[in-house]
Amino acid sequence: MAETKEVKKAKTTKKETVKKETVKKEATKKAVAKKTPAKKPVAKKETTKKEKVTKKSMQEYVDVINWKKWEAHHMDWLYIEINAGDLLLELESGVDNIKTCSEAIIDCMLEGDAFIVEPTKKADNTLTVRYYCDNLSPERKKYSE
Repeated sequence: MAETKEVKKAKTTKKETVKKETVKKEATKKAVAKKTPAKKPVAKKETTKKEKVTKKSMQEYVDVINWKKWEAHHMDWLYIEINAGDLLLELESGVDNIKTCSEAIIDCMLEGDAFIVEPTKKADNTLTVRYYCDNLSPERKKYSE
C-alpha cells in the first residue's frame, strides 16, 4: 500500500504543476489584453501667416517665350505651340497669374503666328498659340499692330 500512496502523490503533484502552468499562461494573456495604448496628446494647430507670393511680371513671361522661340529656331523647327496653362505651370506652379501669362503670349505673337485655341475669355488656361520660328526677324510686324 505504501507504493500506491507514493504513486497517487506523484500523480497529484503532476496535476498541480500542469494547472499552475496553464494559470500562468492565462494570466499573461489577460495582462496583454488589458493593456490599452497610451493616448497621445492632441497637437495644437499653429496659425502661421502665409508668405506673400511674388508673381512673375509680363516681361519675364515674354523673355521665356522668346527664349523658347529662339531655341526652336536654332533646332530648325518650323513652329512651336505654347499653351497658357502649361506655361503658367512651368514657371509658377500653384500661382494664379493666368491673366499676365495670357497677355504675354498674345504680346509675343508676330505676323503669321496663329491661335490654335482662342478662348472666349481673355485670360484662360486653354489659350494656345502656334509661333512660327523659321523667320524671327525684328522686321516682322507684331500681331497686335
